[in-house]
Amino acid sequence: MKQFYLVFFLVFISFSYGQEARTTSGEIEGFELYPNPVTTGKVYIQTALNAPKRILIFDVFGTQRLETTILRKELNVSNLVAGVYVLRVYEKDRMATRKLIIK
Repeated sequence: MKQFYLVFFLVFISFSYGQEARTTSGEIEGFELYPNPVTTGKVYIQTALNAPKRILIFDVFGTQRLETTILRKELNVSNLVAGVYVLRVYEKDRMATRKLIIK
């Protein structure tokens, strides 16, 4: 009987620690990022809601290079040097992460 309780306890612990905690409710609906790679210094971010978006851009080392909020869909990235970046977009309670290439 003690073995049954031990097995039950271990299964319960494994299920409780195995659950993922989510801070957002998922991917942004209708998310589009273009052009990628960027050659003109401007990138366009379009979503189904077209709500204000908080934008974070990180370099490949994880250093934050840009933080801004856009009200429409145009984002100016002309002050970033050519390279590969990680773009993170927050809109309401949703988030999207994409690779951004600037030439």
